[in-house]
Amino acid sequence: MTDTKRLAFSIIQFLHNQLDSGGLSSDAQESLEVAIQCLETAFDVSIEDKSLAVAQTLPEIFATASVTTPQINVNSVPFTPTEEEVAEAERLKTEGNDRMKEENFSEAVEFYSKAIEINPQNAVYYCNRAAAYSKLGNYAGAVQDCELAIGIDPNYSKAYGRMGLALASLNKHTEAVNFYQKALELDPENDTYKSNLKIAEQKMREAPSPTVGMGGADLAGLLSNPGFMNMASTLMSNPQVQQMMSGMMSGLMVQPRQQLLQGLVVWAPVTSQASSMRASSLHSRCRRRIQS
Repeated sequence: MTDTKRLAFSIIQFLHNQLDSGGLSSDAQESLEVAIQCLETAFDVSIEDKSLAVAQTLPEIFATASVTTPQINVNSVPFTPTEEEVAEAERLKTEGNDRMKEENFSEAVEFYSKAIEINPQNAVYYCNRAAAYSKLGNYAGAVQDCELAIGIDPNYSKAYGRMGLALASLNKHTEAVNFYQKALELDPENDTYKSNLKIAEQKMREAPSPTVGMGGADLAGLLSNPGFMNMASTLMSNPQVQQMMSGMMSGLMVQPRQQLLQGLVVWAPVTSQASSMRASSLHSRCRRRIQS
């Protein structure tokens, strides 16, 4: 719940900054004020509670997340290292493996990275570095390296298995299940994949409902509210929203957090535009709820 509150705080902080910018119409300002009050009530968060602040603001997080992940173009002319380069890259990989056995994971990353510089078309090097990243707690780096390994060799079962481990460590158990299942398709007799799949499925079942931890928000009441449904209908008929939802769904498999952040940025101005038409009545309802 703490992470949820931190995210809510970051969103509220972002909305406050938009208010302070002074570039909004009076209707837009009123809409943002209503949104801030409702978010503070729903998540029991106050902008004054600085303990919930994180190192980066929401725009900074989005800017980092939206940086394009480098991809391996498997359709391009393949890079062909010389025999000497292949031998040197393998030597560096072996050095990295030795550091892994010694639990010197930082040096292992360095050796695998050097091997990748020499031969960037070897999926094993990325997959091994992903394992080292996971040991260091850099699960996002592990996910990225597994993506690159899979891009080079879509039938590399170990890359799917390690992707599942990294995602599970990020509490993305639904996504982890998908990758464990793919790993098992490629290596049906692997007991480790079977065990990890069972654990991820159990964690997925234990995960709270999406409505849990929302400060008692009455979802059924919202859905039965004609004003809310009218606003939702207006939003969903907006081409920007349709494009955003399509993009989020297409990218949700591997990078759900990045897709969510991108969606928030697109959704915010559209929501503000639609809600401004009925901000006064929503403002009154929100204030009555806060006072009660």
